Amino acid sequence: MPQRILCSKCGELLYEGDLLKSPQDVIKKFEGKCPACGKELSFETDGVKVKPCENT
Repeated sequence: MPQRILCSKCGELLYEGDLLKSPQDVIKKFEGKCPACGKELSFETDGVKVKPCENT
């Protein structure tokens, strides 16, 4: 199942792929800030949304 990680402020796609990556690895890749809007990235389990993927 594909995984997508988006910035909660601007919706920038930070990661998309079939290989599951931890949010912490994605945050580290971008040095803790969204490359589009500069929001400080963090991972809190109460903010996680799991939705079925729409076919594109």
